[in-house]
Amino acid sequence: MKLLMIVVDSQCREELEVLFKRVGVLGYTEIPEVHGVGETGIRMGSGAFPATSSLFFTVVDAEKVHELKETLNIFCGSEERHFKMIQWGVEEVV
Repeated sequence: MKLLMIVVDSQCREELEVLFKRVGVLGYTEIPEVHGVGETGIRMGSGAFPATSSLFFTVVDAEKVHELKETLNIFCGSEERHFKMIQWGVEEVV
């Protein structure tokens, strides 16, 4: 199993929820409107830097990671939106 942390443009958070359903992700946690600075720029939710990101956590079977990544690449690439997906191995969920 893998723990995924996915950071997406806040404007496509609802689409990510639809993608989760499409690939069979049954549960997730969302932290909406997170702020930060990275390779896509400054995201502070302010007048000067209005963009924000949304942060999602989910635990999925390792086999689902590739499908989810490919689906996100297709969706975000076609819409010129950005995402990052970080994964960690999970030994056990209690």
